[in-house]
Amino acid sequence: MAHFIVTGNYTQTAMKGMITHPSDREAAARGIIEECGGKVVLFLLTTGESDFLVVVEAPAAEGLLSSLLVIGASGAVSNLRTHLAFTSAEFTAAQKQSAAMMAAYRAPT
Repeated sequence: MAHFIVTGNYTQTAMKGMITHPSDREAAARGIIEECGGKVVLFLLTTGESDFLVVVEAPAAEGLLSSLLVIGASGAVSNLRTHLAFTSAEFTAAQKQSAAMMAAYRAPT
């Protein structure tokens, strides 16, 4: 499964709603992510540029993007950003593959 890091901000309307009717936003995120076959690995509320950070495992980017479209269309969040992330093992494998590819590549002269 691919790993993604999703960040974003709650809108003013969403924040008013959370004050009036507190709710578990991790459970809400988990539900929609699971609809696409994904899994929430980590859900954090943050300070700074983003209000939340979610680490997601998903079988394909398209399913995750479908979930994010639904979340974005709700009007509850803004500035959604999604980053593909790699484990240390995946990065090590890429380094090894790059070493093999390097011998075959010829830069233009």
